[in-house]
Amino acid sequence: MVQGPKSVGIILDGNRRFAQRLMLNPFKGHEFGAEKVRKLVYWCRDAGITELTLFAFSLDNFHRPKKEFDYLIDLFTKEFTALLDEKEVYDHQLKINFIGRIDLFPEKVVKIMRLLMERTKNHDKFILNFAMAYGGRAEIVDASKRMINDIEQGKLSITDVTEQTFQHYLEMKQDVDMIIRTGGEKRTSGFLLWQGEYSELLFVDKLWPEFEKEDLLRCIEEFKQRERRFGR
Repeated sequence: MVQGPKSVGIILDGNRRFAQRLMLNPFKGHEFGAEKVRKLVYWCRDAGITELTLFAFSLDNFHRPKKEFDYLIDLFTKEFTALLDEKEVYDHQLKINFIGRIDLFPEKVVKIMRLLMERTKNHDKFILNFAMAYGGRAEIVDASKRMINDIEQGKLSITDVTEQTFQHYLEMKQDVDMIIRTGGEKRTSGFLLWQGEYSELLFVDKLWPEFEKEDLLRCIEEFKQRERRFGR
């Protein structure tokens, strides 16, 4: 039997639809979603997962209405500021990273993101990655630009370029064992295109705020039942 996943990515889909079901302002769903993320980290740790990557805000999400965008910026500011002083982050040695073109966000959010990464950079018990202003193609393009720059500066020879070399230039350098998408849609929407080449994909009908620990455990059990052949 396959061992449980160590690195998991989750596409957090369904916040607005969840709020609409409750006849609330659709934006309110993002607050329910943020609360569920806090619980998820502990569920993953308890299940033996050591790295969690969350697709929280895509590059396409910048096209959302200004009112919703401003609401999300305020929510990100509030949630990430709280993490700066959250005791559990330090007690459990959570390393927090942000991947994506985060400089596209307002400065107040970027400042908090960079401070979180700086304060937790030496933590080594659990890695929590937030994919923000993220797109899989964009990540590959940006990595290519960094690699080409090193080649032009003589830091890297073009003959040394391999898949392993290229992966070093990605923001997230580790492969992902399993990718879960909530909300009923059955696509990855550009999430971790490189790192997820051999990820096991699981699609959950529940909306993100409805996702519970037993749903995570079911996904892990299904992962264990699959034969991971990696092309062999």
